[in-house]
Amino acid sequence: MNKILVGVAAVALVGGGLWYVRSGASDAAVPAGTAAGASGAAAPAAGRGGRGAVPMTVDVGTVGRSEVVDSVTVVGNLIGRATVDVVPRVAGRLESVLVQLGDRVTRGQPVAKLEDRAIREQVNQVRANIEVNQATLKARENDALVARNSLDRARTSFERGLLSQQGLEDAEARYNSAVSQVTVAQAQLVSTQARLDELSVTLSDTTVLSPVDGFVGKRNLDAGAFAGANTVILSVVDIGVVRMVANLVERDFRRVQAGAPAVVEVDAFPGEQFSGQVSRVAPIFDPATRTATMEIEVPNPGYRLKPGMYARVQLTTERKPNALTVARAAVVDIQGRRGVYVVGDGEVARFQEVQTGLSNVDRIEIVSGVTEGTRVVTTGALAIRDGERVVTADAARGAGSGSGGRAQTTPAASSRGAS
Repeated sequence: MNKILVGVAAVALVGGGLWYVRSGASDAAVPAGTAAGASGAAAPAAGRGGRGAVPMTVDVGTVGRSEVVDSVTVVGNLIGRATVDVVPRVAGRLESVLVQLGDRVTRGQPVAKLEDRAIREQVNQVRANIEVNQATLKARENDALVARNSLDRARTSFERGLLSQQGLEDAEARYNSAVSQVTVAQAQLVSTQARLDELSVTLSDTTVLSPVDGFVGKRNLDAGAFAGANTVILSVVDIGVVRMVANLVERDFRRVQAGAPAVVEVDAFPGEQFSGQVSRVAPIFDPATRTATMEIEVPNPGYRLKPGMYARVQLTTERKPNALTVARAAVVDIQGRRGVYVVGDGEVARFQEVQTGLSNVDRIEIVSGVTEGTRVVTTGALAIRDGERVVTADAARGAGSGSGGRAQTTPAASSRGAS
């Protein structure tokens, strides 16, 4: 058994040696100009940036002039310019509610009516009292006139010695008393008239008026319900202008000022933008949230925007119409340095530090470091290194299509096809 195993191992070793010799001879016979030979020769020189390395394909753009806008985006819910609860001035039972939910109303328009029969009865009674007071006043004035005439006669008689001092004093007392009665009657008339005016106001208050222009946002009571002096019958919201109250963080506070233009977008109207502006910015920060409150007003002439809608607002904080800009993808940060890869002679990319300014979605301002017209790497800037050769995507596509056309007409290709 052992002899058999030793024999098998010997045969395997001999076969392996023969295969190795033939393989080595075959490889040695391959010409140096073949693909295998070329690959073997290029392998030692391969590497990033090395001589003979394949250039990286990138997109190249130029530094140019364009408008750049700096903005801050906030989100929140829209509210009406004013939301007012309609409350009756007097308590009473509702005779009717004249508007429905969603109805448009104007300032001073009647929206509800309270029962006023009891107040009308009081008004009629007070008017009757006024007539009585007027008649009483007339009588007191007549009494005062009679007392005045009696006093005049008493003075004449006293001067002639026909009346004593006591008689004259009695006549004067009667006259003064009559004048006092006239004064009392006048006061009673004025008091009754004031009561009538008060009841007239109360009577007019049984008609509930809208305090603002707007739409009925809520309706809480129907006819027949009792409404107290603090009972909300309905709510009216003014949406001629809608507002959004948002919070500003500290880093954005200095960038946003009252009057800054705003662009508002809502999900109800996708792709549509509404113009507004910042109306107010609070001068203090909330210590709990470290934010300042601001209000954004948006004109709403068609009443399309509704309170409660979720809105995204972009605030323009600064605008430069002719800034030196470059694509955002071209600007990279390497070891704490910000810069771009400038494509120079020989299609070699060199890192150039720059100072940036404002930025938007696709462009960023270049304050210093490069000039207008400079060619820089855009797509692919994060993958290359300083001094590395590059080739533009357009040039790579053109070279690929050209080499493919030549390969179809070479004699070698024809002979391979014939064989």
